[in-house]
Amino acid sequence: MSIVEAVILGLIQGLTEFIPISSTGHLTLAGKFMNLISEKNPEQWTSFIAIIQLGTLISVVIYFWKDLITISVNYFKDNFVERKSFKQQSLNSRLGWLIIVGTIPIVVIGIGFKDIIEGNLTKNLYVISASLIILAVILFVAEKVAKFNKDLENITVFDSIIIGIAQSIALIPGSSRSGTTITASLFLGLKRDVAARFSFLLSFPAILASGLLQLYEGLKTISPDMMLNVVISTVVSAISGYWAIDFLIKFLKTNSTNLFIVYRIFLGAIIIILLTNHIIQP
Repeated sequence: MSIVEAVILGLIQGLTEFIPISSTGHLTLAGKFMNLISEKNPEQWTSFIAIIQLGTLISVVIYFWKDLITISVNYFKDNFVERKSFKQQSLNSRLGWLIIVGTIPIVVIGIGFKDIIEGNLTKNLYVISASLIILAVILFVAEKVAKFNKDLENITVFDSIIIGIAQSIALIPGSSRSGTTITASLFLGLKRDVAARFSFLLSFPAILASGLLQLYEGLKTISPDMMLNVVISTVVSAISGYWAIDFLIKFLKTNSTNLFIVYRIFLGAIIIILLTNHIIQP
């Protein structure tokens, strides 16, 4: 992997992690074109993707640093200092609980299906193209039936569990973490920009856990000469990720997700055409 390729991959990761068009799908497609994915050691590519996700974690921390501090302080205060019931706790304290509860599904499923996630199946472009198109259709339905009447203070524990389960579905490449969580949020009645905001806050523990785990394991699978490229990709993903978060939240305040629905279907169809004509390998 060259430095230029590292920059490109970091840019792709940052821009597509938060926009609901699938970062894993785009990275895998780019990796296939660049011949960077080894069929003998697919776990090396998985480690690389998970590690550079730490860049997008940095962008979440920078963008939401006030929210994350306030949520942490209020959660600690309401649960360990004054010990209030859930209903009596402040909004930020309740958000802390909602993030914890919503993170449980992806932890359980991520650990249970770890070998499959790191294997060749999750790098398969047929799987990615199908996921891109299927979720686009589901997101389209969500846009049609959504009520858009819930703010952050209206999110319930049940909502958080459902959105958390949706986040775990994003382990299927091509689905998109923000795509699945925003789709579930719309079905539950959240406003579009609120859905995006909660999706990003919910992603924090999952990205942190997977990134640190893969950083530890990646030291075994990623060669020392690749570490510079990993660092470069991570930095670039942090910068581009910050822009993507800001763009999507502002965009969804006045626009629907139709642009991303059309793009997902278009990209999925292009991948199928490329595969059918043997221009790229699955």
